[in-house]
Amino acid sequence: MAKYGEGDKRWIVEDRPDGANVHNWHWAETDCLEWSRALLSTLLSDKTLIDGEGNLVIKTKKLDKLDGEAYVNIRKGKIIPGYEISLSLSWEGEAKDSDGNTLLKADGMVEIPYIADENADEDPEIRVTVKDEGPIGKRLKEAFLAKGKGFVLEQVRAYVAAMARGGPAKEELEVKKPAKKPAAEAENTAATTVATTTVVKEKKKEKEKRKEGFKTISMSEKFSCRAGNLWEIMMDENRWKGFTQSNARISKEVGGEFSIFDGAVTGRNMELVEGKLIVQKWRFGNWPDGVQSTVRLTFEEPEPGVTVVKLTQTDVPDEDRYGNATVVENTERGWRDLIFLKIRAVFGFGI
Repeated sequence: MAKYGEGDKRWIVEDRPDGANVHNWHWAETDCLEWSRALLSTLLSDKTLIDGEGNLVIKTKKLDKLDGEAYVNIRKGKIIPGYEISLSLSWEGEAKDSDGNTLLKADGMVEIPYIADENADEDPEIRVTVKDEGPIGKRLKEAFLAKGKGFVLEQVRAYVAAMARGGPAKEELEVKKPAKKPAAEAENTAATTVATTTVVKEKKKEKEKRKEGFKTISMSEKFSCRAGNLWEIMMDENRWKGFTQSNARISKEVGGEFSIFDGAVTGRNMELVEGKLIVQKWRFGNWPDGVQSTVRLTFEEPEPGVTVVKLTQTDVPDEDRYGNATVVENTERGWRDLIFLKIRAVFGFGI
């Protein structure tokens, strides 16, 4: 298994000095995550779903987040897309009476927790919420489900189809067709194609097998403080040293590395939005080689002085490198007792 960030040299060949990949002979991998964000933002944002029907107006606002990984591999004109992403889309609704007077304006969210190439032929799960849960708010939510859910699924299908066509790497396919080959060379090409197909299938099976031994941790905790203060604590190495009574080294830059609990946990910052979001790669020293989880912390302030932290940690292995099947349990307990509970106690943020 390749180490995170290095790629697997069996499939990814280093660039030539002249930058060429002649006839796309080698695997050419293109990172499609930013392209995916841009495309899905265009497909989903600022769209009117209901405009006056039943005295309702419902519009999508913007793609608030898209996390995960997306890439396309191309070799000899063959496209192999790979993606595992999640997204959140904000929307707004307005209900009016028969005279056109506004009864309620409410914001809501659409969450799709898992869009993946392995489920490309299936529609993903969609979760729709609205901030006002009164009778009119529920009416707006039901209207979104009736009209908006189909729209969102249609755009996701458009994204999946675009990835299948090669995404931003489709220009790699625009190469001149070679001249007709002699029979012997054609046989070699056929053999190469069979070998390539076998490699791709084995790679996909390996990926599916890896996923079988992993779990996702989800937690939600409430604190008596401002969201910005709590975010700063989570990103400040001196405060970490204080409330954990252990050594810590934390970069505040995207791509920067961190080490906490005397080096027992190491990782890298993937996405940072001050006061709102922390996304990091986490690895525990006793995990199997090459295994990293993804930690996502969101900070919401439903009212001044009250902060809700939502934690999602994906790809947590069932067992450590020694075969102990207590990794998930220990990780959950660590978040609860060694981080969240300690922050409440040391900084007085308890509720």
